[in-house]
Amino acid sequence: MKREITLHINGRDYPTTVHTHQTLLEVLRDQFHLYGAREGCGVGMCGACTVLLEGKPVSACLSLAVMAEGKSITTIEGLSHDERLHPVQQAYLDQAAFQCAYCTPGFILTTVALLEEHPNPDDDTIRDYLAGNLCRCGSYINILDAVRQCRQSASS
Repeated sequence: MKREITLHINGRDYPTTVHTHQTLLEVLRDQFHLYGAREGCGVGMCGACTVLLEGKPVSACLSLAVMAEGKSITTIEGLSHDERLHPVQQAYLDQAAFQCAYCTPGFILTTVALLEEHPNPDDDTIRDYLAGNLCRCGSYINILDAVRQCRQSASS
């Protein structure tokens, strides 16, 4: 069954037609060519498909597109403005917090949500909040450093 909906993606409204069983991940990638959200595990355990829905990190592989209608969706492509990286994106670059970068968009978006909720998180809070994102390359130390950099620049 198909349904016409409007998705609010990265600050803009996009009318579209979706199958009621399509995931948000499928629609973002197939219809809008937003490839930053990636399918890793397909069961919401790895965080590679993370997007922000109303500012909260969600697994787009588990979220139906029709359920996102009328809600603000932010993808990694929507973080930078006027060709300037978001401070979290810049921190990940500064700290070399990635190797293959497959997981990086999910980590960055989750970090944005973390810092919105906890502007000055301690290391345990950072680890707990990012626990739903997996990095097969093992860049966790640098990821922690990137979040610390954001925390320090926010408190300065």
